[in-house]
Amino acid sequence: MPTCPSGHDSTADDYCDVCGLPITDAGSAPPPAGDAPAAPPETDVPTPAAPAGATCPNCSALNPENALFCEACGYDFTTGQAPRTPSPLDLDAAAPPATSTPSPPPAEATPAAGDPPTSEAQRSIAPPLTDAWVAEVWIDPDWYAEQDSSDPLPSAGVPTVVPLKTTSILVGRTSRSRNIHPDIDLSTDNGISRRHCQFTTDGSRWWVEDLGSSNGTYVGGPIGPLPTQPLSPGAKREIAADERVYLGAWSRIVIRKAAPGEL
Repeated sequence: MPTCPSGHDSTADDYCDVCGLPITDAGSAPPPAGDAPAAPPETDVPTPAAPAGATCPNCSALNPENALFCEACGYDFTTGQAPRTPSPLDLDAAAPPATSTPSPPPAEATPAAGDPPTSEAQRSIAPPLTDAWVAEVWIDPDWYAEQDSSDPLPSAGVPTVVPLKTTSILVGRTSRSRNIHPDIDLSTDNGISRRHCQFTTDGSRWWVEDLGSSNGTYVGGPIGPLPTQPLSPGAKREIAADERVYLGAWSRIVIRKAAPGEL
């Protein structure tokens, strides 16, 4: 029997005999009161994943998540310290970018950007010597015996005489990658640092300064035991007339005035 929307049984199938409401779906029971059609299931909209990493607050470059320093500018993520501005006097500082129109390349090769100044640049700043001075570079077997070096000792013979042309002389080992070319090159001695020590003079007296070398710089007299106490890095020490400078695995340097006709 048809049922109207109000639940009355009706003999007629178009209008209810009791309340007169139209019967739209004959024979079907109305849905229970209070039930609502089920809403379609919600689907999650995928959110694009953020790129993994850390953004540098100094230059906005994206770095690996656990990076300690920014690969682009050197910003320190641990301390929050911005990169230091390079100084023209800092030998290890990168060269500042050129702001003027580049001139045609010279005939000689120029250093690559980021390399420290060469000894040629340093010699152009240091005043030239008015008197003729030389440095005798010796291979000292006694000093070698005290250093416990694993390198074989070269044959000790006459010293190598190096003319000293300016008031500031760099001692070390040549490094083409770092553009270091010392005035006194001791590349055969592996105990010498790239920038080991520096000699300076006022024209009559000489001083030596250790530049933070790995194995130290020593000064001793012409007789007596070999020196055992290295110079403090950065402190200048005057060299007496007959004193000797010991460094590396076997090197000994003596500074003296050039003999007449020697140069």
